[in-house]
Amino acid sequence: MAWALKLPLTDEVIESGLVQDFDASLSGIGQELGAGAYSMSDVLALPIFKQEESNLPPDSENKILPFQYVLCAATSPAVKLHDETLTYLNQGQSYEIRMLDNRKIGELPEITGKMVKSIIRVVFHDRRLQYTEHQQLEGWRWNRPGDRILDLDIPLSVGIIDPRSNPTQLNTVEFLWDPSKRTSVFIQVHCISTEFTMRKHGGEKGVPFRVQIDTFKENENGEYTEHLHSASCQIKVFKPKGADRKQKTDREKMEKRAPQEKEKYQPSYETTILTECSPWPEVTYVNNSPSPGFNSTHNSFSISEGNGSPSHQPEPVVPTADNLLPTATPQDAQQWLLRNRFSPFSRLFTNFSGADLLKLTREDVIQICGPADGIRLFNALKGRVVRPRLTIYVCQESQQSPDQSKHENGDAAAFFVYHAIYLEELTATELTEKIAQLFNISPRQINQIFKQGPTGIHVLVSDEMIQNFQDEVCFILDTMKDETSDGYHIILK
Repeated sequence: MAWALKLPLTDEVIESGLVQDFDASLSGIGQELGAGAYSMSDVLALPIFKQEESNLPPDSENKILPFQYVLCAATSPAVKLHDETLTYLNQGQSYEIRMLDNRKIGELPEITGKMVKSIIRVVFHDRRLQYTEHQQLEGWRWNRPGDRILDLDIPLSVGIIDPRSNPTQLNTVEFLWDPSKRTSVFIQVHCISTEFTMRKHGGEKGVPFRVQIDTFKENENGEYTEHLHSASCQIKVFKPKGADRKQKTDREKMEKRAPQEKEKYQPSYETTILTECSPWPEVTYVNNSPSPGFNSTHNSFSISEGNGSPSHQPEPVVPTADNLLPTATPQDAQQWLLRNRFSPFSRLFTNFSGADLLKLTREDVIQICGPADGIRLFNALKGRVVRPRLTIYVCQESQQSPDQSKHENGDAAAFFVYHAIYLEELTATELTEKIAQLFNISPRQINQIFKQGPTGIHVLVSDEMIQNFQDEVCFILDTMKDETSDGYHIILK
């Protein structure tokens, strides 16, 4: 009997404990659920609604975010309560992203008064497209030559320093900024979501993108490599004014829904707050050079025999061409594919030797790899080089020397040693860098470059003058010491 009387008491205790636990778990929601006090942002801030939580480090729950990024574009009202927000953007329109310092007093003192570096990317939201991102972007580059996926609207931006957009990364921009000062960056997205759909019959849904911002601080060597914070949001990009029409359509659809149905959807917010996420993984082909031809390590100038192509890479120039030989084994062929940035296709060519790859026709390679990478692989297999936009030949005045041989009339033949300079950008800055390589000096030591004009006058060389140089024109270089500094003036005769 005693045992039978204790059982209901035990159940009552358990039930009471469960109720207390349940009340405690809902204390953050239910304490102000009166009429007019309901806050959707409070509910969305709960961990169960936090986006991309599985991608965050384990200690992220208690971590205070140092920065907050706000995209000034309205979110869609047709997104369910538990889903991530979705924002519609117009192609080519400038949108503001506010870079806010969210640190408490005394937090991260090492960046106080210093710059941080932020990298903005437009990437694919779908996992399937993320796996083939490089091929997708190369295909877009092929269809839209000269265009970029992401650009900075520098005149509208405030507080950004040293903005850069790498020509090899169409979907990435970067800049420096001071967290203690007001900073707003305006971005333009030039691709639309339907450009990456599998079937294009008209009326198809476009693929979603992500705008991701990764922020870094300086390390001991002055390089911005120490990760501070990353955040992203989901977007769709429409043709001009298409985002406004889509937003209006979503709003009208929601107005027609029953009140019970509306409660299942998020309201439309005027701005989009980027939510914390994992940093974007580093890619081996990323080029962080500030300018083409920068940081070259030539110790001396040498003339290459045959069909040499000018290097337009910031890495040291490899003196010998990396051509695939017919005698290469399958292992050698795999290494060659990796060195030449064809790693996505290495598995397809696992058993191909050098001879097998060289036997492939242009059509074969395009069919296997797609148009963009296929043409690049075919050109690499055939060892094709790109002709420079402008070639000039220069001779240092000190290298002029009379030949020891005699002409039939007994006069000494003039023999001059000329070097070839290949220009791609056709700018005075590029010419300065190439001449600095020739003299084995720093480009900063060359103050001005002049061209000797009529009656011996010295005309300052500008970008426009270089663009009007004839191809394969010859010059004799004369140097003149600058009396006011340690630099030199170069005269093209």
